[in-house]
Amino acid sequence: MSLNTLCVLGCGTMGKAILSGLLQAREEGVSDLPGTLVACVKQVSSAEKLQDTFQDNVQVILQDNASGVQKADLVILGCKPQVALDLLADPKMQQVLTGKTIISICAGITIEQLQEAVPRSNHCIRAMPNTPCQIRCGMTIISHPHTFPPEALAPIIKIFSTLGRCRVLEDRHLNVITALSGSGPAFACVIMEALADGGVMMGLPRDVAVEVAAQALKGASSMVLETGAHPAALKDAVTTPAGCTIAGLLTMEDGKIRSTLARTIQEASRVAGSLGNGGLTGNKGLTTPASDDN
Repeated sequence: MSLNTLCVLGCGTMGKAILSGLLQAREEGVSDLPGTLVACVKQVSSAEKLQDTFQDNVQVILQDNASGVQKADLVILGCKPQVALDLLADPKMQQVLTGKTIISICAGITIEQLQEAVPRSNHCIRAMPNTPCQIRCGMTIISHPHTFPPEALAPIIKIFSTLGRCRVLEDRHLNVITALSGSGPAFACVIMEALADGGVMMGLPRDVAVEVAAQALKGASSMVLETGAHPAALKDAVTTPAGCTIAGLLTMEDGKIRSTLARTIQEASRVAGSLGNGGLTGNKGLTTPASDDN
């Protein structure tokens, strides 16, 4: 499967992260990546920002989605989930998407919905990357129909693997992946900020506290990924009797941090599952606005 041209349809935060990661990988000599990158946007301000960011490395197309998609071998659907299906229903889009492979990074829209929306496409699959893809430290989960050929999947896995880690899971897991991986960096930043606030409270300069907190989280994450050790084992290894770590851990437990974080993922997963149907409806009959995560 040749993927010479990749088009990001609706190039928001996540689309920019993917393009940035691919350009970095290409500069480092990674082969067999798309040679031409295209970004489609509808706002003049968005087009100007993309042009300033990527210069001539990305073709930016304003208010002409069909033109951008027609050039592409692979199309990443990166617009807001509330408008994605309407965008795909446009007759011009239906025509230019015929025979194309579509990767949706839209939260809440299932593979079945994609296949119904674009029946003449070649293949519809889902991917949930996250913003650290921008620095090639991301996590991407890919989901595909059982009919998707392995030879077509390999180059797609390679694209996302150049941006960090990549796994393949069933579509039914994508809502919780959206919460845990897609929204996870935001949750981690809140924890990081809170740790830094504690350092500031105890006298550290703000920049020092943020750097130390960030490196502590990065180091702990790297130890889990590189050693395969369970987080609890690494935690116990530095928790000595009557020490400062156990004192801090008990304080965290007083604040119910475990259940709060677990419930955070549960609630974010619930909202992610609603986005493909237009969002959640609250008690007052108003549709809950979804964030522009992708």
